[in-house]
Amino acid sequence: MDKIPMTPEGFKALEEELKDRQQVQRPRIINAIAEARAHGDLSENAEYHSAKEQQSLNEGRIAELEDKLSRAEVIDVTKLSGSTIKFGATVKLIDEDTEEEKTYRIVGESEADVKSGKVSISSPIARALIGKKTGDSVEVSTPGGGKSYEIVDVAFR
Repeated sequence: MDKIPMTPEGFKALEEELKDRQQVQRPRIINAIAEARAHGDLSENAEYHSAKEQQSLNEGRIAELEDKLSRAEVIDVTKLSGSTIKFGATVKLIDEDTEEEKTYRIVGESEADVKSGKVSISSPIARALIGKKTGDSVEVSTPGGGKSYEIVDVAFR
């Protein structure tokens, strides 16, 4: 049973989603099923089949969230330090081709959101950065081809 690294914020977000799915979504879906049943013949009742499908998807997501939360290894990034890139690091990079500056935070898989600058620990860019230090140059294989970055700053916030 592998542990899943995540930040306290990521853990809290999963807990909130689980709570919403159990306490808000589940009762709403149960009511929709009951209401659809009241309409009669279930074999041709689209509302009933739709509500049952929603229930199945919701229960599947609840099981997935419970599994992730039970295997979570919450890492408080504010207590980490050093100049070597590891989980939780916020890394400032400069694209060596375009001189464009980018900042990424290395987080758990369930927290990843590239648009907000959070990359998964298992992503190609995070794998290329792990173990490197400020001043190092890294080559990252991306779907659009290879990219070269220079590491400008490493911080833990």
